[in-house]
Amino acid sequence: MIAKSLKGRSAAMDPGIWSKLPPELLELILSFLPLKTLLNLRSTCKHFKSLVFSPSFISKYSSASLFSSFFLLSHPQCYSNFPLYDTTRGAWRKLALPLSFLPPSAAQFNLLSSCNGLFCFSLPNSSSFLVCNLLAKSSRPIQFPFFPFAFEMLTLVSTPHGYKIFLLCSKFSSNYAFVYDSKVHSWRQFDGFQPLDGIQPILADNFHQEGASFNGSLYFATTEPFSVVCFDLENGKWENLDTEMPRELTFVRLVSNTDEGKLYMVGGIGRNGISRSMKLWEMGDGGNWVEVERLPELMCRKFMSVCYHNYEHVYCFWHQGMICVCCHTWPEILYCKVSRRTWHWIPKCPSIPDKWSCGFRWFSFVPDLYTLA
Repeated sequence: MIAKSLKGRSAAMDPGIWSKLPPELLELILSFLPLKTLLNLRSTCKHFKSLVFSPSFISKYSSASLFSSFFLLSHPQCYSNFPLYDTTRGAWRKLALPLSFLPPSAAQFNLLSSCNGLFCFSLPNSSSFLVCNLLAKSSRPIQFPFFPFAFEMLTLVSTPHGYKIFLLCSKFSSNYAFVYDSKVHSWRQFDGFQPLDGIQPILADNFHQEGASFNGSLYFATTEPFSVVCFDLENGKWENLDTEMPRELTFVRLVSNTDEGKLYMVGGIGRNGISRSMKLWEMGDGGNWVEVERLPELMCRKFMSVCYHNYEHVYCFWHQGMICVCCHTWPEILYCKVSRRTWHWIPKCPSIPDKWSCGFRWFSFVPDLYTLA
């Protein structure tokens, strides 16, 4: 009887106790709630609504909460529902894109980049981009610098005061770089990369790879003979890195860990354009590439057969301690846990039909309630 009585009383919260709790203790208790529950509480009273913007509460919540992080798949057949792989729980989910974010004229949109909880979409019919935080339900349309506007290599970069959007554009037979700064809400135009021989284009075979953010610049790999160049996001200057590249490279991709300030290189090793192995290097203190890990042979055979040695389909990105290596024509992700130096496959999403043979574009999605669009 006593146990039954205690069970019945525990189902209801005593208002007399909770109303007398000190504010700091109440905030501490609330900081352990799931994010969805916390957001639902905003409509109950003004204090809870303002709480999510309180610096002290943000500090408590960030330390107490364990946010899930996701791999998000964008595909031409996934119009407004994106498959998500929860890397914390190892489970598949779906993210429905709230169409209220999109202007009425946005009959078509393409997901291009993600960073720090933000997504950047292209809205061709509106001649604009859309940066949005789906968790915070905030968004900002950004008009193209001019129209028509053909661009490539768009990269969304987090900054201490917001974000920047970098892209390359060809205009009047000349190459230009454009940078949008959310702090001043405007575009800046700079000269495009001009190689020393006047012929070598930047990233000519690398249409799906974004720039790697490192020390205030974006880093790119050029085509053969392979080299690394960087673009300073503040002054718009290009620079060729004076670093020796590993021998017998067949393709090169760069990826960065912005939290720890590290730059990595993923590359195929072989001859005559055929990769026999794949390695991972880290940029050392002296600007030299230090080998970190080699992809196991059986996994390497599978990956090379997946991309059919067409390395223009290969792209990489960083996600929560993992370097992810993807192929535009394959629905699985190959990733390396850098701290453990182990390689793994994330299997195909069960909801993806077998007839989907290309167009797979993966993104890192780490929800952040306080990143403003």
